[in-house]
Parts: sequence; structure tokens; C-alpha cells
Amino acid sequence: MKFASQGGPLPVSADLLLLVDVINSFRFPGGETLAQEALPVARRIAALKKRLRAEGVPAIYANDNEGQWQADFGALLTRCDRLGGAAAEFARRLPPRRGDLPLLKPRHSAFLGTPLDLMLKHMRVRRIVLVGLATDLCVQFTAMDAYLRGFRLWVPADCTAAQQPRHKAEALAYMRRVLKADVRPAAP
Repeated sequence: MKFASQGGPLPVSADLLLLVDVINSFRFPGGETLAQEALPVARRIAALKKRLRAEGVPAIYANDNEGQWQADFGALLTRCDRLGGAAAEFARRLPPRRGDLPLLKPRHSAFLGTPLDLMLKHMRVRRIVLVGLATDLCVQFTAMDAYLRGFRLWVPADCTAAQQPRHKAEALAYMRRVLKADVRPAAP
């Protein structure tokens, strides 16, 4: 699978789609369970991404580097595609497109140890549409850091997944109550 990156200045947009850990090997404790919960979500994220792209909303992919400190985003995409199963399904359904911005993160939050905050400032982003895996871990940690930085949040409930539906519901309720996130689904 080929990853097409492009150079140039960052786009300017009030809204941004932030895809967290959607390019994923699912090779970790509980990964198989998460993959089962996440597969239906891939289609909904792809539909939302297509709709937002048509509206001119840029996308940033923030993915775990999976302990590969010298890897790049293209290598992660290729590795997931070759693994087959849920990893390949996500890689094939949600590949970054020309103009999408890739970002490898070392820990749970897409802000920690990455240039994301600086990128969002240059792009003049005010609202983050946050989707991905897992609702109660990386998505929630990223949402917390976004909220602390003053960003408005939309975390579409139908575009995230967790290992357990109860954990997803609890995380979304927390984000709605404490982080003032809009959690209404993306699909009408």
C-alpha cells in the first residue's frame, strides 16, 4: 500500500478531522476484542471523512508508533495492510489521501510528544472532530488535552470504539459532561 504525502503549507480551517489510531495493527492485549468492536466503525468514519473532505475540512491522522521509533507513517500503513484482518480493513478503508497530514504519536494523547498543538495553531483550528480508537483511552486522552487547549470538540459516538461497549459509553458521557464535547452521532 502506498502512502502519498505532499509538501507545502498547512491548510487553514476552523474545523479539523482528527483520526486517532485508525491505522492499527490490533496487536496488543485486548486488540482482538477492540477489532471486533471497531470494524463497523471504520465504514462510518470513512463516510464522515468523505463528507468533511467535500466541505474542505482537513484531516490529521494521529497514530501510535507501536514502539517503532524509526518508522514512518507509510511503513505503519504497509505493515497493517500486510497483517490482514481488521488491521488491513482499516488500512484499506481509511488510507490517508493527498493533503491529509500524518502524525506518529508515542503515547495515548495525540498532543503528547508531537507537533499537533503547533500545527493546529498554524491552521487556525477552533473545533476538532475527533474519531478513532479507543474511545476510553487514546480518544479520551486526546479530547482532554484538546479541551485544556481551548478547542471545541465533536466526538461522534458512532465513529469511536472501545473494547467494551460500557467503557465507550462511560468515556463519551465523561467527554460530554466534563469536556463539553458534542457526542451526537455523525450518521443522521
